[in-house]
Formats: sequence, structure tokens, C-alpha cells
Amino acid sequence: MFSQALIKEIGYLTEGEVRDFIHLGLNTLVLKDQRVLVLIPDGTRTMPLALLFEQLQASLSSVVAALDFLVALGTHPAMDDQQISRLLGATVRNGIIGQSQVYNHTWDSPETLREIGVISTSETAALTDGRMNQPIRVQVNRRIFEYDHILIAGPVFPHEVAGFSGGNKYLFPGISGPDTINLTHWLGALLTSYHVIGKAHTPVRAIIDRAASFINLPKSCFAFVVDKKGVAGVFMGSPEKAWADAVALSAEQHIIKTGRYYKQVLAVLPDMYEDLWVGGKGMYKLESVVQAGGELIIYAPHIRAISPTHGELIKSVGYHVLDYFLKRWEVYQDYPLGVLAHATHVKGVGTYDLNTGEEKPRITVTLATGISEDVCQSINLGYQDPNLINPVNWEGRQGEGVLVVYDAGEKLYRVQ
Repeated sequence: MFSQALIKEIGYLTEGEVRDFIHLGLNTLVLKDQRVLVLIPDGTRTMPLALLFEQLQASLSSVVAALDFLVALGTHPAMDDQQISRLLGATVRNGIIGQSQVYNHTWDSPETLREIGVISTSETAALTDGRMNQPIRVQVNRRIFEYDHILIAGPVFPHEVAGFSGGNKYLFPGISGPDTINLTHWLGALLTSYHVIGKAHTPVRAIIDRAASFINLPKSCFAFVVDKKGVAGVFMGSPEKAWADAVALSAEQHIIKTGRYYKQVLAVLPDMYEDLWVGGKGMYKLESVVQAGGELIIYAPHIRAISPTHGELIKSVGYHVLDYFLKRWEVYQDYPLGVLAHATHVKGVGTYDLNTGEEKPRITVTLATGISEDVCQSINLGYQDPNLINPVNWEGRQGEGVLVVYDAGEKLYRVQ
């Protein structure tokens, strides 16, 4: 497949440059009279979706037989019309925007999924360097088979499970079934976010790409490298090629080297993280610059829930290091692996002594959110009253070993 890139060496691309690039890229595809389905992120990712939507409509609406959108939610909550309208910058009514239909992925509705293959036990073992020895049923949203061409459009960031987000990850786990979602996340937990995040080629990415190979439909991808200020680069081609090219730029744009550790880090989360399930990204991106024995504080007074999807399960499990679950596997083996994975990512690396019952996380994770002190204690996380924290007052304490990071959750911080 033809591939191309648009990169701004200094600063950010203009909207006009991005529009022109999308238009030219679409012209390289044979889409006349085709039914096109666009996979897009939800509101928990920074992405110029309104600009993308407008240009897709301008370039394709008079050319294709259908131009519809599927939100690659994974297990995130479904978006309503109002939320999708804000995302796409145009009014959505009953899931319809102009001539286009916008769908939410439904990972937990078996009737909306189709099994398209199985990654065998031996292949799983080979792809995961022996960390997993079981077959993986590959299920995907069956709606994609109503279309002639799948267009993936989303950003690439360092990611706690896959190493970097984007590309075929919009298929798996973006629009996949629970088996693929749980097993890829658990593989990420076995590897640990601490060692995976910010690495391009990981066992999780190998599983994702293998699962995507079962989809025998034409696929293409626009991979964006963005931050809150603008678009640094756009890459177009196959999902694998566009993603790989975007990763190289993301590594430059999204990985910040501090040159030192900090005893206390305040991660100030943006409003787009509405619960701890996604707000945990403030921990993942900053864990490695907190010194051993130090503290990471997730500051997000607007977060009042652990997860609307998995909250009750997480409350019954709590947040623990990986060792805790592995050494008590008979207790936790029947819980969804994705839930256990999330619990280990937020708690961070550490050890657990089965004989003494002592759990030793490398760092302390404290919530300064709208989640109560009682709940924080019950789920094995620290608590601090967010009303007693003013991030501005913390900014001058770098000499004391304190780091304040605003809009935490997308840029990865490393010591070197």
C-alpha cells in the first residue's frame, strides 16, 4: 500500500496542511462506490477528530456508497449523542450525523461479535516469549463485514499495555471481544507497564498484529502524533506502516527525559479522564521517575468513580502488585484478566511475600480525587484531600524533589 507522511520539524502543522494531507491520502485509495467504515477513538484521547470528520465528509461523501464511524471503545462506556457531537464537532441525533451513522462498540454483547480465528497455543507461546501458553479466540465487531474498506484514524502515544497505542490496536482491543481484550491486557500486566511503556515492538503488539491478520478486508490508517497544542505529524498507509512511522515521531514528541528521580510527583489530570480506569494513565506515564519509596499523587478532583464498567469488580479485588495476584492465583483466577491487569498497572511494580502477607510496592500511589478516603483505603490506595492541594504552590518545590506535571497521562517521563 502507498504510504506517506507529513511532519512539522519545528512547531505544529496548520489545519490547512492537515486537511490537504488527508485529502491527498484518501485520493491514493480506491474508494469509489465503496462502503467505508472509519474507526475512531473516544473522548479519552487527544485527537483533532472534528477536523478529520469534516475533511472525510468533504473528500468522500460524494464518492463512496457509505461513510460511517465506529468508536473503538474497548471496554470504555458507550458515548451518547451529545458526547459524540462534541467529539466530531457536528450535531449527532440518534447516532446519525448528516448521511453518516456513528456506532459504539459493544464488547460485552456476544451477538455483535464474530469469531474470525484462533491464535493457537504454540503460536501464542512463540509470540509472547513463553509468557502465555493458551489459545486466543479472536473476536471482532461483526459490523465491519458490512463494509468494503476499514479506515483507522487515531493518535499514537506511549501505552502501558502495548508499548505504543494506535494502528491495529483500534481493532484489538478497540473493537474486539472479551477474550482478546482480557488476554492482551493480562500479557501487558505480566510484562509490567514499567518495562513495556514506550517500547515499539512488544509481545502485546505482536499478538495485536497477528489478530488483525485474520481480517481479510482492505485496511488503511491515518496515524496522528499530537499533543494539547497541535498536530506534529500525520502518517498514512497500512495500519502497520503508518503506526511504525508514527511511533518514531511519538518517541521524540511524547517521551520527556528528566535526568533525575523525584521523591514526590503530582500528576494533574485533564478533564477528559472521567474515572480512575482511564485516569490511571497519570500513574503509568510517571511511574519510572518516582524514586523507590517515593509517592505519586493523582490529582483529579473531578474524578468520582473508579470505573462505570468495572468498578464493583475492582472494589472486590483492590489494587495490588502483580506478585500479589500470581501468588494467590487460586483466589483470583476467575476474575476478568483485564481487571487484574488494570489493578497491577495502577499499583505499580513491587513484591509480595505469601508467608508474611507483606506487600511492598516500589512507590506509593495516592488519590487526590473525588473518591472518598474510605473507598481509597478499601481498594489499597492512599488518600489525600484534593482541597488541600494547590498545584501552583507545588511548582516551586523542585529543589525538594517534587515534580508537578499538568495534563498528565499522555507524555511519558523517563529519567534518561
